[in-house]
Amino acid sequence: MHWIIAPVILPALLAPILAFVMRHDIVLARSFSIAGTVALAAIATGLTITAAGGETLVYELGNWPAPFGIVLVLDRLSAAMVLLTAVLGLVVVLYAAGSGWDRRGHHFHALFQFQLMGIFGAFLTGDTFNLFVFFEVLLIASYGLMIHGGGKARLRAGLQYVIMNLAGSTLFLFALGTIYATTGTLNIADLSLRLQEIPADDAALARVAAALLLVVFAVKAALFPVQFWLSGTYANAPGPVAALFAVMTKVGAYAILRFYTVIFAPGNEVTGTLPGDVLTVMALVTVALGALGVLGTRRLMPLIAFSVLTSVGTLMLAVAGFTPEATVAALYYIVHSTLATALLFLVADLVVAQRGPAQDRLEQAPPIAQNGLLAALFFAGAIAMAGMPPLSGFLGKLLVLDALGDSDGRTVVIWATILIGSLVTIVGFARAGSVVFWKSTALDRPEPEEDAPPAPRAPGTALSGIGAMLVLLVATTALAGPMTAYFEGAAEQLYDPSDYVRAVLARAGEGGE
Repeated sequence: MHWIIAPVILPALLAPILAFVMRHDIVLARSFSIAGTVALAAIATGLTITAAGGETLVYELGNWPAPFGIVLVLDRLSAAMVLLTAVLGLVVVLYAAGSGWDRRGHHFHALFQFQLMGIFGAFLTGDTFNLFVFFEVLLIASYGLMIHGGGKARLRAGLQYVIMNLAGSTLFLFALGTIYATTGTLNIADLSLRLQEIPADDAALARVAAALLLVVFAVKAALFPVQFWLSGTYANAPGPVAALFAVMTKVGAYAILRFYTVIFAPGNEVTGTLPGDVLTVMALVTVALGALGVLGTRRLMPLIAFSVLTSVGTLMLAVAGFTPEATVAALYYIVHSTLATALLFLVADLVVAQRGPAQDRLEQAPPIAQNGLLAALFFAGAIAMAGMPPLSGFLGKLLVLDALGDSDGRTVVIWATILIGSLVTIVGFARAGSVVFWKSTALDRPEPEEDAPPAPRAPGTALSGIGAMLVLLVATTALAGPMTAYFEGAAEQLYDPSDYVRAVLARAGEGGE
């Protein structure tokens, strides 16, 4: 099944060609980058259809069997995340080409493909060390994209982002060293078996590794107390880059789901109740901090960034439930929040580009071109992010609240935090929309000078990308039933990893028989 490695190999081959051969020909670079991303979306669709049958498929690099060789593993969860990333990447690259953002540096498309390679690899790898490797690919490519176009504020935010993630990478190496010293393996399936054999009295080092990994993945997911890099990074990144970063925090959420169900299952002798209890507290504080940021900010891009923080906290509350029902809600919410975040950042990018000196400050300015259209798109993204009907945000939060409805004495606190956070998000977006779109119409548009060029209008290709994102949000709402059915199968595979272990270790004579 060589198609499993295609999402990693294709961008890895395309990126150097874009960097060294086509960097001075933007038309050629755009054509190849878009064509490659279309191919990735088609491959991801095929992989998702294949994984829907419930079989766990394994690709052994160099034909070396696990646990000694490197393996890529395709199941329902990894296939769904690859498809989400591919679709998001296609919309973002179309927007970047249509808006002209890719002209502001020679290497945008090369870095973009490297970024996709890192994300795909992180979702498909069956080895903990190679997850670290793909995290580093992500870090390098995302930093280059983050500072694309230059600017002091962007460089400052990018430096903070890199420092935080390098610290996380260092902890990741410590955790991997501890795991290897304890078990003698780094393969995810093999670790699942080895940790079950460790006596409770000898599990201290394994508990240390589990705690270190939780910190690492909390950094990637932007959870309290290591969440502060997100607001500055997302608010200062170029619009299409911020939209692509919408899936970045989901890598951390994915890693937590994968590691703390397959390797460190809740309630076992090694981890005890560590993941769920700690994650719940971290997620609750993250929701609160995001809501306070939404209320306090006076700029549009940070407003969206803080609402993303609230969304991250809501998602991680579902992840922390560590039940099949809560995981189904988390997976649906991952898809919704990724699309809603990307839509808002793309709309905000067009608004900021047309507001001139006012940029993203929440203050009155003369009305922009296509004010009504952009206001409608912003409204759609806002109600999706806030969790209002009829879009998928309402269904996503309803699933989360329902799944966490019997969380012992924490139910009231969880429900109150999510609902108050949603209310604050609604207030913040209502305030921003009224200032940017409604109150601006009360100002007189300055009379254009003779022979002055017409007011800039949003490029059609860029608007098409935003329209496609809105269609995807509507489709997520309409197809909620089939999607949750698919995610129920993914949750079943996570909480009963015997098939995963058997498939990966089949040639090693193991597999939990």
